[in-house]
Amino acid sequence: MSEPRPSRIHQPYYRNGPSHRDGADVSFLDIKRMFGFRTITIGSWVNKQEQQTAANLFFDALCDLMDILVVPEQVISLNGTLSLAFGSGGRKHSSAHYESNTRILALAKNAGGGSLAHEWMHAFDHYICDKLFLTSSTNEFASAVWLSDRSIRAHALNTKLELCYSAIFLSADGREPNDYVKRSALADTHLNCFYYAQPQELVARAFEATIQDQKIKNAFLVQGTKQSPEAKLGIYPQDELRQTISHKLLDYFCHLGHAINK
Repeated sequence: MSEPRPSRIHQPYYRNGPSHRDGADVSFLDIKRMFGFRTITIGSWVNKQEQQTAANLFFDALCDLMDILVVPEQVISLNGTLSLAFGSGGRKHSSAHYESNTRILALAKNAGGGSLAHEWMHAFDHYICDKLFLTSSTNEFASAVWLSDRSIRAHALNTKLELCYSAIFLSADGREPNDYVKRSALADTHLNCFYYAQPQELVARAFEATIQDQKIKNAFLVQGTKQSPEAKLGIYPQDELRQTISHKLLDYFCHLGHAINK
């Protein structure tokens, strides 16, 4: 009988960022305390070795995300409202997901690596909705509401976030969907579904591309926006538009972090 294959969590994820742990192990409790997550749940099928490996991967990835966005820890936990789950509460056929009803970001044990940035942006897109708009309901995402032309709360940061959504969705003149949206809709047509062109998915993939394009690389945080089969479908921003979106997103988060740190 052959030896069982190690779980995906034990396979190496490329990373070139600075040392955040100095080689020491951290725990999920350390992560909860440092970033202020509301709760962290570990699945019963995750053994101690897998849990330790995962905790180190999560810690490094979240610290790398914090460095890339130039924001403090509380932004990563969305001001203590976000919960994490690893190997617990997953969905069938889904390696990772964000649940707006419970505000839980969940990664599967064996296939969730590389999805953290995408799901975090879903969580942010949901969290920021009632801060961006004068009226919104509990489960709405800011990206989808923005397309409905609802009234914006007057604030300099909201103006910058609007510029992000505009770049992700609209042509330079603001009159029609841009090529990124059109390619995503075409992919949906070929696959006979409505998924890639959903506003919240467009925003999450744009954020993924932005994070992967930075000097700090972390494959547990994000991967697949350039050479994956999905990327070859054209469902990620490309060329000059990709750079424009990246600039606007990073500018928004940098100003958000600066405002919080004042």
